Amino acid sequence: MSEMKLNIITPEKVVYDGEANMVTVRTIDGDRGFMAEHQPLVTGLDIGQIQIKTESEDKELAASQGYIEVRPEEINILVDTAEYSDEIDVDRAKNAKKRAEKRLSKDDSSINPKRAEIALRKAMNRLKVTKGRNFE
Repeated sequence: MSEMKLNIITPEKVVYDGEANMVTVRTIDGDRGFMAEHQPLVTGLDIGQIQIKTESEDKELAASQGYIEVRPEEINILVDTAEYSDEIDVDRAKNAKKRAEKRLSKDDSSINPKRAEIALRKAMNRLKVTKGRNFE
């Protein structure tokens, strides 16, 4: 399988800078997979996982909204956040999920339901990426 250059960048750091055989992301239109020599594309990303397949391993990250630029030889992903499973604080994600659910269950005009829904989706995405971790 052909390889392509992959860059995943957040405002704080370069999260991934290497080769990949395939990249799967959650776009604003649904899940999409990309391989080398893909036709050029720029589209928005939604909250979801970034899955990276390389010759030697598969990696998964929890990502927030952003953009993806696909070129035949390179993919650039710009997102607000991108975290590997071992970087995610599970307790913090669980607490964020509970807080967001509590906000959404209230009938309070001071609560921004869209913001609470986004917080819930981010927390659930982080927890989904950590599902394979062994907790003791």
